Amino acid sequence: MKNKIVTVLTIYCLSFFFSGCNAQSSENKYDPNGIHWMSFEEAVKLNDAKPKRIFIDTYTEWCGWCKKMDASTFKDPSIIKYMNDNFYAVKLDAETKDTIHFHDKQFTYVADYKTNQIAIDLMQGQMSYPTYTFLDGQFQLIYNLKGYQTVEQFLPELHYFAEELYKNNIKLDEYLSKQSTDNQK
Repeated sequence: MKNKIVTVLTIYCLSFFFSGCNAQSSENKYDPNGIHWMSFEEAVKLNDAKPKRIFIDTYTEWCGWCKKMDASTFKDPSIIKYMNDNFYAVKLDAETKDTIHFHDKQFTYVADYKTNQIAIDLMQGQMSYPTYTFLDGQFQLIYNLKGYQTVEQFLPELHYFAEELYKNNIKLDEYLSKQSTDNQK
């Protein structure tokens, strides 16, 4: 009887320990002082209450450039502040096997592509990591930006989309070229 009690207590303690570790690691996945990353579903709920542009960082666990963005550009205070002020920021693992619910549709893992259908749709089948997708407050695709971005490259791009300059028929390359010229003066 004593052995059963010890065994049950040991199992209980181990399960409590491991569940505590998992909870803590998921809570600390992103820096609380950094970009307020959220799931796609969380962004949809927040957007329903208060519409805002959506920024989606589509990444994979094996992508070196994705990790470099996380370690550098996404840690920059000016990027963090601007992103948190102007966008709902979503981290989307392109290879997630979780079902993602959006409006009346379910996006599931597509084994042939080793990718979730939502990533395929957002990236319009042009799979490249990292990809940054900008959506308006009605979840309409504005633009997909691909590849690693330095802070100097990324901040003007964020401004372009947050300020909705694309609505004024200003092309992104023209805007960036003008920004570069203005910065050289």
